[in-house]
Amino acid sequence: MLTNTISYGLLIALAIALVVAAFTDIRRRQIDNWLNGAIALAAPLFWWSSDLSLWPDVAIQLGMALAAFALLAGLFALKAMGGGDVKLLTVLALWVRPELFMQLLVIMAIAGGVLTIVMFFWYTARRQKERMAIPYGVAIAFGGLWVLAANYLPGAAVAAPPL
Repeated sequence: MLTNTISYGLLIALAIALVVAAFTDIRRRQIDNWLNGAIALAAPLFWWSSDLSLWPDVAIQLGMALAAFALLAGLFALKAMGGGDVKLLTVLALWVRPELFMQLLVIMAIAGGVLTIVMFFWYTARRQKERMAIPYGVAIAFGGLWVLAANYLPGAAVAAPPL
C-alpha cells in the first residue's frame, strides 16, 4: 500500500514537472537541466515503488532511455530537435514502459503537428515567420501527460499493470 502511494505521488510529481517543462519552453524556449535531472533522479525511486526487478525490467528501462538518447541526439546534431527536448524525452523513457513510450511518441507527434500549424499561423499573423520557433516541449509534455493519465493513474481508462 505504501509503495502504491509513493508511486502515485511520484507520478503526480512527474506530471507537475512536465507542466513546468511546457511552460518554461513556451516562455523561454528552454527546458532547464535541473528539471530533467530531477526527473531522471526520481526514476529509480519510481522503479522501486513499482516493484520493478533489476533484471530485466530496470535494464529494459535503461536500454530504452539509451536508445532514445542515441536516436534523438542524432536529430539534435541535424538541428531537428533542441537539446532540452532530447533530454526530456530521454528521461521520460526511464519512467514509461517501452510500448507506452511508443504511444507517447505518437501522441507527441500529433500534438507537435498541431502546435506547428498553430505557431505558423501565429507568426504569420504577426509577420514574424523568419523568427518562428516551436516550443516542442509542449508537445512532449502533452504526450507524457496523456500516457500518464491513460495508463498509470488510478481510474485510468486503460488500466495498465505497473512497470
